[in-house]
Amino acid sequence: MNVLIPADELRAGVRRLASELSAAYDDGVVLVAVLKGSVPFLADLVRAMSIDPLVDFLAISSYAAGTGRVRLLKDLDIDVCGRDVVLVEDIVDTGLTLTYLLGELARREPRSLEACVLLDRAVRRIVPTSVRFRGFDVGDAYLLGYGLDFEGRYRNLDMIVQGDLGT
Repeated sequence: MNVLIPADELRAGVRRLASELSAAYDDGVVLVAVLKGSVPFLADLVRAMSIDPLVDFLAISSYAAGTGRVRLLKDLDIDVCGRDVVLVEDIVDTGLTLTYLLGELARREPRSLEACVLLDRAVRRIVPTSVRFRGFDVGDAYLLGYGLDFEGRYRNLDMIVQGDLGT
């Protein structure tokens, strides 16, 4: 495995995003994180923010393999109607999941709705997706660490690595 984003760069990127979010939402914001992969990112992001955001979670699962369809496994506990909402994701690549989740959240009539992603893999984009808060642009390699896993493993790494699972 090769280190793509070392721990110190990752921390700096998260601090930058926290600063941007704090400045944009000084009146408050609801951060909605997608379980499980975004948890390390969310935890560090919230700790680095200068405001006190509300936090809630969604959980999704692939609905049918290879179709790009997802289904909601865990819904929000917080009513986001009339509030500023930021969807927090570890990675966006095809844009299908992000578009689905933003659509689900938009139906709840938030005052504003944006996305904050740690890793943007635009080379795999199928659906045009707007990401206002973006940590790092990444290529098409298989990534592990900081929430990204392979069969539940490697989420605990404090860096992003390119995984070569054959070795």
